[in-house]
Amino acid sequence: MKNIVKLIFGSLFLAGVISSCQKDENRIYYEGGTAPVLTSSSTAPMVLNINNKDQVAIQFNWTNPDYRFTTGGSSQNVTYVLQFDTAGSNFTNPNIQERAISNDLSVILTVKELNTFLSKMELTAGTAYNMEIRIKSNLANNSIPLYSNVLQIRITPYLDFAVEPPGTLAANYLDGTLWVVGDAVASGWSNPLPPPYDVTQELTRAGGSSDVLHYQGTITFNATGGYKLIQTQGVWSTQYHALDGTAKLAGDFEKKDSDPQFPSPGAGNYKVEVNFQTGKYKLTRL
Repeated sequence: MKNIVKLIFGSLFLAGVISSCQKDENRIYYEGGTAPVLTSSSTAPMVLNINNKDQVAIQFNWTNPDYRFTTGGSSQNVTYVLQFDTAGSNFTNPNIQERAISNDLSVILTVKELNTFLSKMELTAGTAYNMEIRIKSNLANNSIPLYSNVLQIRITPYLDFAVEPPGTLAANYLDGTLWVVGDAVASGWSNPLPPPYDVTQELTRAGGSSDVLHYQGTITFNATGGYKLIQTQGVWSTQYHALDGTAKLAGDFEKKDSDPQFPSPGAGNYKVEVNFQTGKYKLTRL
C-alpha cells in the first residue's frame, strides 16, 4: 500500500514539474533590438524664412529598430518620436519639442513646421542655435525605448507665434497694445476704458519695446468675475479669450471674439504674464 502511495505521489510531482516547464517554455522574452540610425537630407546651417514657410525644409529618415522576441519579430506596432533640443541640454530641456510618428521610417518638415519647433522652445527670432535631433522608438506599451544617434544642425528661426500678438504684421507688431477689461477688475466691461483704468489695466512688453511676444503687468482683481484682453480701445473683434474658463492661474488662450472669459484668480494684486509665442498665460499673486 505504501509503495502505491509513493508511486501516485511521484507521478503527481513529475506531472507538476513537466507542466511548470511547459509554462516557462511558453513565456515570451525580449531578445533585443537595434537602435535606429537617423539621417537627414542635410545638416548644413539653415536660416528659415517666413516667405518660404510652405516649402520643404528637411527630411529625416531612420532604420527599423528590429525588435525581437523569442517568438520572432515584434507583432506590435512600433511608434517613433522625433525629438528637438538645444545643444548641451541632453534632451532634458523642459521646452524640448517632440513629434509623434506612427510606423513610418521618415518624415518631411516644412519651413513653418521646423520653425514652430524652435518657436515653441521660446528661442529668439534671428538668432542661430545649435540644435540636436534624435529619434526615439518604442513599442505600443512604451516598455522598450531605443534612441538613435544625435544629429546636430545650426538653425536660425524667424519670428513666429502660437497666437498672433497685438498690433499689425505690417509694423512687425511693434504697434501693439494690450489691456485687461471685465468685471473681474475695477473698470467693469467699459470699452473703451475710462481713466485711470486705461493706464492701471494696461499690460506692457516684458522684454522691452522690441519684445512683441511677451506682455506683462500688475493687475488688481476683484474676488469674482471674468475678464478679456483687448488690443484696441473700443474694439471687441480682436480680443483674446481663455480656452478653459476655469483655469485661473495658468492656461491657454486664443485671439477670437468669443467666450469663455479668463476667470478672476481671486481678490488681490497679481502679476499677469501673456506669452503669444506659446499661447499661454500665467498669473502670480504678489
